[in-house]
Amino acid sequence: MVTENSEVKEPKKLSRWVVGALIVLILAVAVAVASTTAPNLSLFEQANKLCHCGQDKHKYSGMVEDCCCDYETVNRVNEEALHPLLQELVKTPFFRYFKVKLWCDCPFWPDDGMCRLRDCSVCECPENEFPESFKKPAHHGLPSDDLVCQEGNPKGAVDRTLDSRAFKGWTETDNPWTNDDETDNAEMTYVNLQLNPERYTGYTGPSARRIWDAVYSENCPKYPSEELCQEERILYKLISGLHSSISIHLAADYLLDEATNKWGQNLSLMYDRVLRYPDRVRNMYFTFLFVLRAVTKAANYLEQAEYETGNPIEDLKTHSLIRQLLYNPKLQAACPLPFDEAKLWKGQSGPELKQKIQGQFRNISALMDCVGCEKCRLWGKLQVLGLGTALEILFSDNGGQPGQTLHRNEVIALTNLLNRLSESIKIAHEMGPTAEAIAEDQTPSPISQISLWKRIWASIVTRLVIAGSITS
Repeated sequence: MVTENSEVKEPKKLSRWVVGALIVLILAVAVAVASTTAPNLSLFEQANKLCHCGQDKHKYSGMVEDCCCDYETVNRVNEEALHPLLQELVKTPFFRYFKVKLWCDCPFWPDDGMCRLRDCSVCECPENEFPESFKKPAHHGLPSDDLVCQEGNPKGAVDRTLDSRAFKGWTETDNPWTNDDETDNAEMTYVNLQLNPERYTGYTGPSARRIWDAVYSENCPKYPSEELCQEERILYKLISGLHSSISIHLAADYLLDEATNKWGQNLSLMYDRVLRYPDRVRNMYFTFLFVLRAVTKAANYLEQAEYETGNPIEDLKTHSLIRQLLYNPKLQAACPLPFDEAKLWKGQSGPELKQKIQGQFRNISALMDCVGCEKCRLWGKLQVLGLGTALEILFSDNGGQPGQTLHRNEVIALTNLLNRLSESIKIAHEMGPTAEAIAEDQTPSPISQISLWKRIWASIVTRLVIAGSITS
């Protein structure tokens, strides 16, 4: 039997439930609105805000740290002068071919690298596939535009057609900063870099991560650290800048759809790997200026070097492009000294410190033999050799002076590395705002989140109405 008192208590319980639900909902909406209007900062990001570390759209302005040029000048000179020259220079027959030892045992661990894509591997062309003149002595020239070993697909394989090709006027020297012996021609092969662009290959996972983990944890000084001297900071920044540049290229030429073989830019990946971290971008600019300084310091040597391939027209073009690069008026006017190496290696500990850092870089060079993807190994070896050549020019006792001697392969690596860095700077400068906008669009907006809460509120009200109808 239902009494009068019991009939009165049911509406009171319902009203208390409604009030409680309303309070919870109001608090939830308040939290949601606050979270969408206030910056979503981690502890690290909050610290950067407090110390004004430049987390804004104008974060790349002023002088590049440890360099003698500012970001605006670098972007302008690179776009107007350096990038077009370098793009043309690396396509010439002399700079197109790189000698490399692709098959080496990893000195640190068994090679277990796995690549998902065919683009990761290389093919060795049969002798009947390339011109007979390539197998003849040095007085025969290289064709200017004959790209061989394509298998119907320019991205398919490494070109090994120049094993017996010799270049005149260059001495065989070994770079003390790198692990590979450049004077040892055993198992060396020539590859056509134009047929093997630096791009995404599917080389991911633990094997790829282990390479960079070893580079940073075992061979680079811990950074940032107040205990590091300037020379140690520079080594870290060079490796970080090279790493950032490589990541930019992999994201800029990415396999978007494997089923249709559609390639293009993956701006989300580019942002996640590099552009969202200002220090990585700054280190990339630093590495670019460091390598550019090495090239300009060795100007006399590089201008007088022989770039003969037996193709007179192409050889004259190569020499002309080299002179335009070395004595570019825009570069000389805007940034005559990209980096000042004279301030390093001072004091009694200078020679010992140089030997230590040289050993660390040699270990990094040796790690390239552990890269499980053959095409990645090619570009890793080339760019590390290019960076080692820059170190040799800037930090050798006679670096850039008349007594300087460079191996032909070092000049090819140095020039191609400068081109890769120039391309990365251009991509980061041009695509950075777009990549950042895409990243922001992928974060739910305040309006969309408020709309979601409105729908939740409407659902709760409907349920309350239904509940009220049932109790009544």
